[in-house]
Amino acid sequence: MSTVLSPGRTGTAVHLDRLTKTYPNGPSTVTALDGVSLDIASGSFTAVMGASGSGKSTFLNCAAGLDTPSSGSVVIGGVDLGTLSPDAVTRFRRDHVGFVFQGYNLVPHLTVGENVRLPLTLAGTRADEHRVAELLDAVGLGGTADRLPGELSGGQAQRVAIARALVAGPDVVFADEPTGALDTATADRILQLLQHAVRSLGQTLVLVTHDPRAAAYADRVVFLADGRVRDELHAPTLESVTAHVLGLGR
Repeated sequence: MSTVLSPGRTGTAVHLDRLTKTYPNGPSTVTALDGVSLDIASGSFTAVMGASGSGKSTFLNCAAGLDTPSSGSVVIGGVDLGTLSPDAVTRFRRDHVGFVFQGYNLVPHLTVGENVRLPLTLAGTRADEHRVAELLDAVGLGGTADRLPGELSGGQAQRVAIARALVAGPDVVFADEPTGALDTATADRILQLLQHAVRSLGQTLVLVTHDPRAAAYADRVVFLADGRVRDELHAPTLESVTAHVLGLGR
């Protein structure tokens, strides 16, 4: 794989301080996040796990700037999102945050190359065609720039989504259950690719998942329950992640 990003980023990519999110529920409120504080180091691979209702989807939405927390702060690349207007948050997210979703979210009438370039196109920035080609090579899709998403397998489409997430050199990439719709062998290849983006390309990655197998690829696993950080696991293995999940479930 070609090296298309500069490794060696230092410091904290994402800083969350006492993050709380509540929603109205009739006369009362539901607390989805309850005082979550977390630092995510630049160039690290963090998995966030939790059962349904644990708060992990709300965590992703707030940490990535897709939703506004009820209280607390989100700092990405040294910028406190709470100090920005909604329009400025949208621009910041476009320029500094990458996303990989389970459903790929490719634009069907755009070619592979156009999909990869899309974040830059939306920002009004001219794409470096050499970089786009390098990214496609890095995800194993060299020579496919002119193909349409409908001509790709699920695994290939997810690789395009990863290249798109990396093209702008974001401060952090958030991946939301990116292998949930893939078979085990294809999922492993995607997770290895994400791991490569961290270890060899210097990318910061936050993976939100319920799957111990996916979480075991990370450097650190953060376990959420009832909207709070309940535990952490460093240098995880499938066995250790599974044991933690079973333990938290008791």
